[in-house]
Amino acid sequence: MRETLAFPEARLATEDTQRASLVFCLLAAVVIAAALLGFATSLLQDPDSWWHIKVGTDLLASRTFPTVDAYSYTFAGHPWIAKEWLGQVLLALAYKAGGWNGVVLLAVAAIALTVFLMSWYLSAWLKPTLAIGLTLVLALLIGPIYVARPHIFTLPIIVVWTAGLFEAARNEKAPPLWLLALLCLWANLHATFTFGFVIAAFAGLDLLMRTRFSNPRQLAKWIAFGLLCPLVSLLNPYGIKAILATFTVAYGNEAVPYITEWQPFDASRHTLQEVALLMAFFGLLVSRLRIGWAKALFLVFALHVYLTHIRFMYLFFLLVPVVLAVEVAQQYPAFSAARWAAEKRDGLEQFFARHFSKVCAGIAVLPVLAAAAFMAYPVVPSQKTSARDALAFAESHNLSGNLLNSYDFGGTLIFHGIKTYIDGRADQLFLNGFTETDEQTGHSRGKPILKAQLEKYAIGWALLTADDSRIPFFDELGWKRAYADHYAVIYTRAD
Repeated sequence: MRETLAFPEARLATEDTQRASLVFCLLAAVVIAAALLGFATSLLQDPDSWWHIKVGTDLLASRTFPTVDAYSYTFAGHPWIAKEWLGQVLLALAYKAGGWNGVVLLAVAAIALTVFLMSWYLSAWLKPTLAIGLTLVLALLIGPIYVARPHIFTLPIIVVWTAGLFEAARNEKAPPLWLLALLCLWANLHATFTFGFVIAAFAGLDLLMRTRFSNPRQLAKWIAFGLLCPLVSLLNPYGIKAILATFTVAYGNEAVPYITEWQPFDASRHTLQEVALLMAFFGLLVSRLRIGWAKALFLVFALHVYLTHIRFMYLFFLLVPVVLAVEVAQQYPAFSAARWAAEKRDGLEQFFARHFSKVCAGIAVLPVLAAAAFMAYPVVPSQKTSARDALAFAESHNLSGNLLNSYDFGGTLIFHGIKTYIDGRADQLFLNGFTETDEQTGHSRGKPILKAQLEKYAIGWALLTADDSRIPFFDELGWKRAYADHYAVIYTRAD
């Protein structure tokens, strides 16, 4: 009789802990969403947001996928593909529906979903309070990448992809085939989908470490899955070109050293991240956590990519905790979800369990109300990237001809239909010495180089950021300063 009663009680206890854990995860997502909406303009600080929306808008209008550049005059007609077309279309639809507020809401939704998934996967092994606290800290650490660009949509995908594959390896099962559909979506959203191949390889190594060829049939399924990954990735408008385009950056090109997000990690500029890295490795050393050589290699890989290009900080801060959570829970039971589930539920957890539906409904209403309130106050990007007043001056004074622009104004120029000299598509364009030459025009001896560029491209006017190092050269070359504010300067030919 005791045994027959024990099972339902145990099942109810498990349901209560799962419900409480789910509510905690939802609350974490709401907290991060509310915080991001409070700093909405920070998500619009990247100049590339402008041209991504324009490309998406043009794709929706023409229903064709570009294969050559149509947005600059310096590289017009050169091969160029919109390899992030789906992410660009999503941004364009959000802009069409709600302007820049709509773009921010879409980006915030993607980040909030990532936070929910992170906390959910971590809480499967760690105490929910620990999992949620860790997730919020990690979300803060990768704050510099929170901008309205296509990569933001891949954050929840990469979390699910990594967690799913390493979970399958831990259970010595074949990778779930539905992950291939996720990879296909990833391949159309952003070029980082090739990281999925590498993550799958590390998960396969983890399986191999566990089975040591004792289950060749299972190993064969993993090999087949790995072979299917690149094949599934070909299901995009550009086929193999989308994969090849990623190598132009992975192996470096002349533009990479000059773009901030592609530069190596700099502790002087990312103090918070440096402290987090040092604390993480201090914890690994003193805890003597045993993680196996496959996961150790994955940790080294994620760290290497991050230190090489700061834009990939999320690979380390998001994925490493997901991969190592099971070892922490197993080797330190005090931190485990199992220990928490065995404890007596406190008042708050009991409340969540008893009123689960009402609490979830209440949590769901909060983002809706916040979004409605947010839409009432228009958000616009800073003039550091928009050059709004400067472009209004150029339009009112009918400035025309080829334009030399600072790199950070390239996106807004594309958005407004003005052909660029250079812009943020340097992963495929502005190569063969062009970017290096443009960089040299701003050096102390760059005046003759700048003069040559002005003549070579028949420049009629220039739109420069207020801190552009070439401004003194334009004065010395006799150009007329037609406009200036705190963000932009316009020069025209004296004649």
